[in-house]
Amino acid sequence: MFVHQHPYPPFLFSGMEKLVVGTLPPPRFSTGMLKKGDVDFCYGSRDGQLWPILDRIFSLQLTYETTNEAIAQRKRFLLGRKIGICDIVERAERKKIDASDLGMENVRLREVLNHLEAYPTVHTILFTGGNSKNGPEYFFRKHLKHHGTGLTLVNTTVPRIHEFVHPATHKTITTVSLTAPSGSANRAVGSIPAYKLAKDKNPEFTTLDFRVLQYEPFF
Repeated sequence: MFVHQHPYPPFLFSGMEKLVVGTLPPPRFSTGMLKKGDVDFCYGSRDGQLWPILDRIFSLQLTYETTNEAIAQRKRFLLGRKIGICDIVERAERKKIDASDLGMENVRLREVLNHLEAYPTVHTILFTGGNSKNGPEYFFRKHLKHHGTGLTLVNTTVPRIHEFVHPATHKTITTVSLTAPSGSANRAVGSIPAYKLAKDKNPEFTTLDFRVLQYEPFF
């Protein structure tokens, strides 16, 4: 059984207003066996799309390499936009060493609510995935239930938007369940009516284009 430990502590700072919440990076980030083009930071997989999406939205001209400068570029962006990162999974066990959320067993969650209490300026959580089993929203729902609260649906269209009241601070926080920025989610993107419509109008429209349009209003 492979113990998949999250390699990065939460990226949190005073004054942040939004919090990106995912699950775990690919196992190679925990073992240190990075590939060419990986960035040794949150969402740094060369196969992931979060940073390419943000690069497109904000014209960041990011480098995609395993260097300190690549990490610094991303941290400067997050600080400037007041965006923190706190993936909800601290560790999990896997029978097969891959990045599948469904493959996670005996999952240990991070105390995200405690971080929200410590950083009360956060008003929005951005999930990098929805409520499918072992996705970030799925685990966050379990986390909230353990603390005696839950999500209230605000918007049913993709991306789905919810709200919850923090049990300690009594502050209302919004959550947005974005389409996962991974290649494995491309099939799901292909079934979204809005994507199909855009693809019909422009055959060159891609799943990355769709995510850029979806992510932009919330970042």
